[in-house]
Amino acid sequence: MTDKPKDWVFTDPRLIELKQDYAAYTEEDFKVWRILFERQMPNLPKAASQAYLEGVEKVRFTADRIANFEELNEILETQTGWKVQVVPGLIDDDLFFGLLNNKRFPSSTWLRKMEQLDYLEEPDMFHDAFAHMPLLVNQHYVDFLENLSGIALKHIQNPWAIQLLSRIYWFTIEFGLIRENGKLKVYGAGILSSAGETKFSLSDEPKHFPYDVRQIMSTEYWKDRFQDKYWVIDSYEQLFESLPEIEEVLEEMLANKTQDARQ
Repeated sequence: MTDKPKDWVFTDPRLIELKQDYAAYTEEDFKVWRILFERQMPNLPKAASQAYLEGVEKVRFTADRIANFEELNEILETQTGWKVQVVPGLIDDDLFFGLLNNKRFPSSTWLRKMEQLDYLEEPDMFHDAFAHMPLLVNQHYVDFLENLSGIALKHIQNPWAIQLLSRIYWFTIEFGLIRENGKLKVYGAGILSSAGETKFSLSDEPKHFPYDVRQIMSTEYWKDRFQDKYWVIDSYEQLFESLPEIEEVLEEMLANKTQDARQ
């Protein structure tokens, strides 16, 4: 992996000819998007990070129109140099981190069905677009994504390293909270796309911790229920500036695991 050129993903056969076919969206698709948008958006002015709310306006998401990636890419490229890359669904770690390291956010184009409004095992396009993409206009946020992925690619052959870095991704990009003007706000996409977890994450029920790289990398997560703990950043600059510590703690934890295996 480290011997490949940085832009190898652009010729990867797993991505050839994958595009959003906007004309193929059905009446049900537009209905699902509207229901999900109108169910969640009213919760967010008081719950979501200001950067996310500003991002929603910049990317021009509305209830009556499914996100159009061609139009979105023009906006993102102007704002931060990023684009959306259509993927077939869940993808391998090398391609996932490779895309992010090349300023391409991977997204599916399919939308859940009406009977799947409340739960999906695999993230759909509403999650990928509504929850993730508004923050792609925030420079510190995308710089963190790009460079975290660069660290992952250095260790892509080591499953333990990828697991540790996935914990950072999970408890920040997917399930992170931020403190703004003394109040807890949501920026994690896994929370932003869930009305239930938005309310839960900001309540007194779960535990809230200050952002701590070592603590996060030592904590397992689950995908089938609400998290019971969340880490709170003070700013997106803090995320970006934590990258050297992430790399340092990662190397230390890898070395400790190797040493334990030898004993």
